[in-house]
Amino acid sequence: MRVRRWADALIALHLDPAEWSFGFDSAKTRAGLCNYRAKRITVSKYLAIRFDDDDIHQVLLHEVAHAMAGVRSGHGPKWKSIARELGYVGSRTHDGSVADELAPWIGTCPKGHELYRYRKPTRAMACGKCSRRFDPANAISWRYREVTAAARRRAASSAAGR
Repeated sequence: MRVRRWADALIALHLDPAEWSFGFDSAKTRAGLCNYRAKRITVSKYLAIRFDDDDIHQVLLHEVAHAMAGVRSGHGPKWKSIARELGYVGSRTHDGSVADELAPWIGTCPKGHELYRYRKPTRAMACGKCSRRFDPANAISWRYREVTAAARRRAASSAAGR
């Protein structure tokens, strides 16, 4: 609920609430999205439960800055200027946690480091923690796990209180 209140307040303050809206989405590796066509800002329901309040606020500021800067601005100078004015201090991309428990592909290197993917890996990969360069000795072996609808519902329902 807090995330929705914050988003609605930012939209009312910086955008036209008659045109722009907020919602949660099902993204598992990106934190937020500004959809220019639908005029809708969304935050991942899965990642919202993992981020602290300051991080969520930064995601919202990031997306509102996109809405204000316009579709062609990307992460360029216009967007950066607007984002700074809004109080955004984060980087332009999310590099925090992902919803690992919902990733159907789990990779393990020979030393036991785990990686998670949402799509089936199509080429050989080596563990980046074990070596900065591709080394077949650090090859990752992949296994598939079934992610049930109940697991998705549990992960998403935790976001309701945010």
